[in-house]
Amino acid sequence: MESVLIVDDEKNTRQGLSLALSESYDVSCAANADEALRLMQTQSFDAIITDLRMSGKTGLNLIDEAILMPNKPVCIMMTAYGNIDVAVEAMKHGASDFLTKPIDISRLEAVLARALKKRKEAAAAKPRASSRAKPAALDFEIIATSQAMKNVLAQAMKVAASRATVMLTGETGTGKELVAEFIHKNSPRKDANFVPVHCAAIPANLIESELFGYEKGAFTGAAARKIGRFETANGGTLFLDEIGEIDPPTQVKLLRFLETRKIERLGAVGETPLDVRLICATNRNLKDMAKSGDFREDLYYRLNVVEIHLPPLRERKEDIEPLVNFYISKYAEENGAQNVRVSAKTMEILKNYSWKGNIRELRNFCENAVVLRSSDIIDESSLDSRFFEPPEPEISGGDSFKLSTFDKKENELALIKKAIEKCGGNKTRAAELLGISRRTLHRKLGGG
Repeated sequence: MESVLIVDDEKNTRQGLSLALSESYDVSCAANADEALRLMQTQSFDAIITDLRMSGKTGLNLIDEAILMPNKPVCIMMTAYGNIDVAVEAMKHGASDFLTKPIDISRLEAVLARALKKRKEAAAAKPRASSRAKPAALDFEIIATSQAMKNVLAQAMKVAASRATVMLTGETGTGKELVAEFIHKNSPRKDANFVPVHCAAIPANLIESELFGYEKGAFTGAAARKIGRFETANGGTLFLDEIGEIDPPTQVKLLRFLETRKIERLGAVGETPLDVRLICATNRNLKDMAKSGDFREDLYYRLNVVEIHLPPLRERKEDIEPLVNFYISKYAEENGAQNVRVSAKTMEILKNYSWKGNIRELRNFCENAVVLRSSDIIDESSLDSRFFEPPEPEISGGDSFKLSTFDKKENELALIKKAIEKCGGNKTRAAELLGISRRTLHRKLGGG
């Protein structure tokens, strides 16, 4: 029987979920992240269902540590503070899915069963041969109907044959890892390893040893030599996602590698030469971070030899319909369904939705829609409230929207009202445009 750990500081929630799942799973419970981590040191769990906000460490902190466990449990996030930004953040930290409270037990059971099934399939497909084995084929295609994505792939093809370091930029969920693998598989290194590393998902105190490895006895607990990701990628490609999250000491060692093409394991005497092609990705503005001193400027220029920007899904709307059709077909096949399709009216709604989480959000929607569908036609009943909210206008700031340029209260108030009008009544967006907090905006409007 598969084992599940439920982590929540609300006793009633723990007991209710435990009771609901105990017939199908071996269920354990923890009241906070620290208690959960202690259990995980002595017992392996196949899945972890964790609350987001708890006293002490958050659910995101727990996921950061859980995904580094040898058995790699699937992680499902629960929260009463549900919105797409939190969902994307949870996915970025390694969660396989995201549920809002109060928890729909039937949906939780479906999500959990699906996640565990995918975990089993991934374990079964994992190659047991040498670490130099040829990587598996992509499990989905790059949809490039739009000219914007055709341009991205054309750039990727041009740079693939070279040894140049590549920087992929764009919002979270735009497919940067997929493009990085596309570059690798169209390069002379295609028969060697493609090694992805999600820097934001690895705690700061572990990132250096994960990348560069360590020798036995290098620090307390280093019982044997560990080969880092750089050495695993020797002869192939190392993909560093969320490169802006690495700490200053690791930035120094990364710069050293780019200058010498050698790495030094923690505790080692001497350096190891490596042949590794580096591809990095970020959703942050590294140039601004370099100017502010939050990222080494010399490293920024060494990494940014060739920059390829991936447009968000809202700027490549021509790709939405083929992407939806592709993922609906993929997940229907995985779940033994046939002839599942999206109604024309629903497709129009999907095409006009903003997709803040980009392809990651779209993919998650398609999988949930297939699994939880009531018929073979996915219609408007499959859409939650976010799809019916009015789109937020694309806005840009400027001196005319800076409160500091207004001295008199009446002019300031007029400016605030103008910003709210420009943002279609969305006060959060208006506050962002004005460069103030929503609380400050509320106070200036007379709300206390």
